[in-house]
Amino acid sequence: MFWWRKEVRPGISVAFSDDDAGNLALHVADNPDDVMARRVRLEAAAGLGERHFQYMNQVHGKAVEFISVHGDGPTADAMVSRGQPLAVMVADCVPVVLLGDVEDESDPVLAVVHAGRPGVAADIVSATVVNMRSRGAATISAWVGPSICGACYEVPEQLRTDVVAAVPETWSTTSWGTPALDLPAGVRAQLEAVGVTVEYSGECTLETARLYSYRRNQQTGRFAGLVWTHE
Repeated sequence: MFWWRKEVRPGISVAFSDDDAGNLALHVADNPDDVMARRVRLEAAAGLGERHFQYMNQVHGKAVEFISVHGDGPTADAMVSRGQPLAVMVADCVPVVLLGDVEDESDPVLAVVHAGRPGVAADIVSATVVNMRSRGAATISAWVGPSICGACYEVPEQLRTDVVAAVPETWSTTSWGTPALDLPAGVRAQLEAVGVTVEYSGECTLETARLYSYRRNQQTGRFAGLVWTHE
């Protein structure tokens, strides 16, 4: 059900699901009823009670949406809340989960980010951190979930040049010697540049059978990065 799960602060958990949880996306030609049943099962495993994870319609953009209550998923690639459980779906892109501690010990600031190649180049990570700080986050920590690694993510030479111009830390070559991008390294650099501590960085999705990978199989599902407070 969970590839990685931890109570990262008293009463707050971060997790990344695996293929045992099943496909959690509604946009990959799966049966919608089956997807919704899996989401309910995941929420039960997380102990959400009557609450639900908020998902979003991810479009490789830079929009960051604030979520006050669970509802229809926004079209965005990052969400911020003051306690509403959040989910981000991926299958090679970088799922980033963030937690902002609030000085007056009120509800924490939670966030999730879908950092694919366009999002990394546009620095959606920093935009999310700015939004979190505007809502009271003092100290922010991040968990960078499983995603395709720099030794596996082959891209055309010109594409590497374009992305590296924006985020130099993404420069990489594959294990077989062709141009590549290291998106997780780029995300970690962006987080460190804005003073966010990275507490976890996950494995390569292409190399890990229990995680969905679009590069391994284009007819695949999506796993999720999750953050929630305990009741």
